[in-house]
Amino acid sequence: MGRGLMEAERILIVEDDAAFADYLRRGLTYEGYEARVVASAEAGLTALHTLEPRAVILDIMLPGMDGLAACRALRQSGYAGPVLMLTARDGVGDRVAGLDSGADDYLPKPFEFDELLARLRALRRRCPGPDGNSVLIAGDITLDEERFIVCRGECPLSLTRVEFALLAALMRPPRGVRTRDELLAAVWGYDYMGDDKVLDVTISRLRAKLGQPDPIRTLHGVGYLLANPPDD
Repeated sequence: MGRGLMEAERILIVEDDAAFADYLRRGLTYEGYEARVVASAEAGLTALHTLEPRAVILDIMLPGMDGLAACRALRQSGYAGPVLMLTARDGVGDRVAGLDSGADDYLPKPFEFDELLARLRALRRRCPGPDGNSVLIAGDITLDEERFIVCRGECPLSLTRVEFALLAALMRPPRGVRTRDELLAAVWGYDYMGDDKVLDVTISRLRAKLGQPDPIRTLHGVGYLLANPPDD
């Protein structure tokens, strides 16, 4: 039996390359996951409700509906679990498109299988656990870690898992400056091996969803700080 931290948890793989999908399935099974494979986005959306996967590995280049549209559709369907997007394209625009569609992480092909496992471990850690029942409050922002709910004032916000975890890391006491390394470790895991520009992209997306006045301050060369509003 392998050493996966999500042992016995179900992973849905949406990949139309049969040989590559089988490679992923066999590797994840060895690591202790229960891996299921479908070859199209449409089949993945159907399987989502019957399999109830703990995480989804989703290829962008799929026949019919592509992975970006599929990711948006699965989020609209109510799936809130981690989504790891795979693609042969690795431009900044491609990464932003993947994150904007609702993915939590983005892994360009080709990749080492150990990196895939590390990304899955990081996704597992950043998801609120069943006993994480604390409610964080900063000014007019309220974050419920147990129910995965964020509101600014009376307005609920729709955040991805990554955005939620990043905001929680900024809000947890003791409040103060969070360095880039601290945020990368808290959200993506200590063994994250990807581009740290994903932090900047996620901060930008989070700011857009939080709206004005912008509560996140940038300390150039250091990190980020959640500002203290007057009524905090």
